[in-house]
Amino acid sequence: MANSLDPSWLAVLQPLFDKPYMVKLKHFLQQEKEAGQIVYPKNADIFNAFNITHFDDVKVVILGQDPYHGAHQAHGLSFSVQKGIAIPRSLANIYKELKTDIPGFTLPAHGNLEEWAKQGVLLLNATLTVRASAPASHQKQGWEEFTDEVIKTISDKKEGIVFILWGAFAQSKAVLIDVKKHFIIKSPHPSPFSADRGFFGSKPFSKTNEILRKEGKQEIDWQIS
Repeated sequence: MANSLDPSWLAVLQPLFDKPYMVKLKHFLQQEKEAGQIVYPKNADIFNAFNITHFDDVKVVILGQDPYHGAHQAHGLSFSVQKGIAIPRSLANIYKELKTDIPGFTLPAHGNLEEWAKQGVLLLNATLTVRASAPASHQKQGWEEFTDEVIKTISDKKEGIVFILWGAFAQSKAVLIDVKKHFIIKSPHPSPFSADRGFFGSKPFSKTNEILRKEGKQEIDWQIS
């Protein structure tokens, strides 16, 4: 599993792969494969968030919960789907907020967020795999312990990172973040069930760029081409 992780992350996360929960997780994923279960994303994409956004380049973290569980959707980045796939409702609401938050933003024709990832936005899900058509099916198998350690490692080893936490689940991870060194932006989740309760109008993207500007860092170009 570790051999598919970018070297910049492996340098800080290598000890985690020998932890009992990761051994258990590897065994669980092997059992899923042997049982003929379809698991998303495909193996090569599980660590995409890390392999596109290298450790030294992280400026922003957007935390999701589970990968999408439909065919061809998930590709290792939270909230993102592959080109050619219908834009999920939460992402459509993210785009709506961007249109009112960022002057000149135009609604993209696809939901692939790799352009953000390449600028230092770590699009991290708490659980990195899921069984097809079975949401939450890979929760509590070890992934959460791993991604909690990722958040703590970023908090410990970096400074001035903007953590965007949408919804109660993401906000529960705030305890892992040193607020003396980093910045947290919170709001309700962009899901259709909660977006009207405070996600719309929360302006997380302009707030993030304002923080980055004050920190002397390059702002994120949120426009998806």
